[in-house]
Amino acid sequence: MAQQKTEKIRQRELRQPDAFQKAGADARDWLMQRQKLLAIAAGVLVVGAVGVAIGSEVSKRGEEKATQGLGQALAVLDRPVTGVDAANPSDTEPPFKSVKEKDEAVVKSLTDFRKEHGGTRAATTAALPLGKAEFRLGNFDNALTAFGDFLKSAAPTDPLRASAFEGQGYAYEAKGDHAKAIESFSQMDAADSGEYLAGMGQYHKARMLILDNKKEEAAQVLSKIPTDHPNSAAARQATERLAVLSAEGVKVPAPTPAATTTQDAG
Repeated sequence: MAQQKTEKIRQRELRQPDAFQKAGADARDWLMQRQKLLAIAAGVLVVGAVGVAIGSEVSKRGEEKATQGLGQALAVLDRPVTGVDAANPSDTEPPFKSVKEKDEAVVKSLTDFRKEHGGTRAATTAALPLGKAEFRLGNFDNALTAFGDFLKSAAPTDPLRASAFEGQGYAYEAKGDHAKAIESFSQMDAADSGEYLAGMGQYHKARMLILDNKKEEAAQVLSKIPTDHPNSAAARQATERLAVLSAEGVKVPAPTPAATTTQDAG
């Protein structure tokens, strides 16, 4: 019974949208914000030495061109797949015949874009959906390269860093390197991911520990998630995992009570 429940949880997780399915939308949100900033920057008078002014203008134009190119490169993400996505009568391009065909098109589009616009913020952003597509195609080393490129170039406060760390973890997990997977997943919690991935780094770490048959240690990690990140997707999944572990005879810690403020205590 516990094994069947574990399999059901796993199947549901695979069907749920993950960070990389959201990466395309996040990239387009960034694109729109960037276009607004560029519009403002275009009206600013460049002051300083002639050489600096020319360099600044060239860089600005390069970023603007890259931003426009990113929108075109990401358009492939919106094309449906036959039998998977609903057809849109307004589509001018035919639907893809399979998910694999779409992922191959995504890889080509974003790889070509990054070669043409290397060094720009838009190229950095494109590395995230590129890594996801490479991962789905089973090109785990290429996926790791893409995620690594994003993490190397993205700002330390970029909220998409958590998504890239998750991607690294998935790729290392697929390669069977659980130690590196745990290292990547653990860095998710330090990244500013907002509510979307809250607690998922801990949850993924617990998954790896379960796969390594360290179930009691995994239970310790899982038991803290509902308290640290209440009402989150990670908390719900952690509770389900704890139930499965308990059914398997693993000693599950009692839930950690939430911290009580002095006002609440009064």
